[in-house]
Amino acid sequence: MKLILINLYILLIITLSNICYSQNSSIKIALLKYNGGGDWYANPTSLKNLIKFCNENLKTNIISDYATVEVGSIDIFNYPFVHMTGHGNVVFSNQETENLRKYLTGGGFLHVSDNYGLNEYIRKEMKKVFPELDFIELPFSHPIYHQKFVFQHGLPKIHEHDAKSSQGFGIIYKGRLVCFYDYECDLGDGWEDQEVHGDSNEIRQKALQMGANIVSCVFEN
Repeated sequence: MKLILINLYILLIITLSNICYSQNSSIKIALLKYNGGGDWYANPTSLKNLIKFCNENLKTNIISDYATVEVGSIDIFNYPFVHMTGHGNVVFSNQETENLRKYLTGGGFLHVSDNYGLNEYIRKEMKKVFPELDFIELPFSHPIYHQKFVFQHGLPKIHEHDAKSSQGFGIIYKGRLVCFYDYECDLGDGWEDQEVHGDSNEIRQKALQMGANIVSCVFEN
């Protein structure tokens, strides 16, 4: 009975949330807190800058004070967009894996930004969430690169890690992009305050524009 009530509560949250998004009312996005020892809290200024950029350029109405939500928390269903970053280890428990899958298959979206060192861990953990699916590299023609801001050559290069080209990967569930993963790019660093990494205005603008495209894709679907 308890499990049935929890599932009904989750369904109610998703339904009410979808109504709110369609009416362009105030919404909130979140930063994902995970276990395993990785620094989920990296890039503390990035989301607030992305939110400001989206509100100014996309005319969204995102609350500037983003939330922090744990993978296994029922509160995750309150947020249409959840951002994840870090440099190291990530571990999802069985309960967290199940909760994240319900969130993503029920209409939620996860953006993962590799802050260098996240790749081997996030691929392993997301395989637990979607054992039947793999990350696929999105073609340059994908709508995520052709929203308000056009990136003809796909994901822009923001920070250098291993002298590799930046790549945008996605998990697509029943025709819907539920997770976007930027690799060898580091969008989150590019969103931070200018003095943190000393990026040029041009680089920061590219990062914010690509971030806005991701947000745009989420709120349109």
